[in-house]
Amino acid sequence: MAIVGCKNEKKDMDAMDDMNDSIQMDQDSIQEAPKMISVSMESKSGSTAEGEVTFTEENGTVKMEAKFTGLKAGTHAIHLHEKADCSAEDATSAGGHWNPTLQKHGKWGDAEGYHKGDIGNFEVGADGIGTIEMKTDEWCLGCLDGNKNIVGKAIIVHEGKDDFTTQPTGDAGGRVACGGIIK
Repeated sequence: MAIVGCKNEKKDMDAMDDMNDSIQMDQDSIQEAPKMISVSMESKSGSTAEGEVTFTEENGTVKMEAKFTGLKAGTHAIHLHEKADCSAEDATSAGGHWNPTLQKHGKWGDAEGYHKGDIGNFEVGADGIGTIEMKTDEWCLGCLDGNKNIVGKAIIVHEGKDDFTTQPTGDAGGRVACGGIIK
């Protein structure tokens, strides 16, 4: 003789549905923890330039904050370059501008095109100090998208300003500071 009971089956199914709703809500409320990479800048080409650049990625946006000392007063260009290799005295080991989408050189955000490494210019005061900040969703820190991932690239400060037109570099002059973006 066998006794089969099905009375609690609906109750069990309802309890499972409630548990699944709870699990889904927990997954939805989890936000990705911010990622951060700090880069120490090395003097290059006989300069006294130094600095620190911090990249923070949160919710799909990367914020770059940079502060430099030891630069000549005036306007300086800053770009991302192809390789996190600052070993050459003039930082040419970092390669050219990072340009994964094969665009022409230009001002960041220009409708006619720009390199993903074309950050722009910043001002340096008579005290040799300069700062620059920017935010973008066109970069990421360590993602699998080769058109966005800046890990393995270098950040370069140039001795002059970027004219945003000269190809492929913006005629920004020598490389006076270099730092590799590595985890």
